[in-house]
Amino acid sequence: MAKRGGKSLFSLSTLLASFFGAAMIASAFAYYNYKFSEYKFIDFKNVIFYEKSDIFKPDQERYIVVFYSSKDRETMQLLAQTDLNTPIIAIDYYNQVRKNSEHTTFLRSGTQTSLKFIQRFNIYNAPSIFFIKRVKNTLYKQDSMIHQLDNLKELTQKVKQL
Repeated sequence: MAKRGGKSLFSLSTLLASFFGAAMIASAFAYYNYKFSEYKFIDFKNVIFYEKSDIFKPDQERYIVVFYSSKDRETMQLLAQTDLNTPIIAIDYYNQVRKNSEHTTFLRSGTQTSLKFIQRFNIYNAPSIFFIKRVKNTLYKQDSMIHQLDNLKELTQKVKQL
């Protein structure tokens, strides 16, 4: 190795500086990748849900999203009777038409839209619950982790926690 003035061109400090620089870049990339993949976005302009026969157009700043199965009568009654400050969007796995209640909007969609929704939010259990909040016009961002829901008491507790 060539030396200049008694020091090598490939010194330990140069090696460590390169290593730490690469480590910082990698950690910044990993952090931002994690941050932006942690919570998902949904644009209701591109993802079409129906309430009865009309296209759902969100008008609130924040919603509770519940993905449920209409085959589970207990969950349907729970959603219809729930009285919270935040409006509920209830998306049915089986896409059955249901009359909206005062605080709950029951939605349905085509199979392809349902599958995209399930994949985008990584939903593994029904009923599941999470919050979304408006970012811009019809674009909403997931605002909480996804939790499995079992009963009304649990729903009320989850909403207060979130």
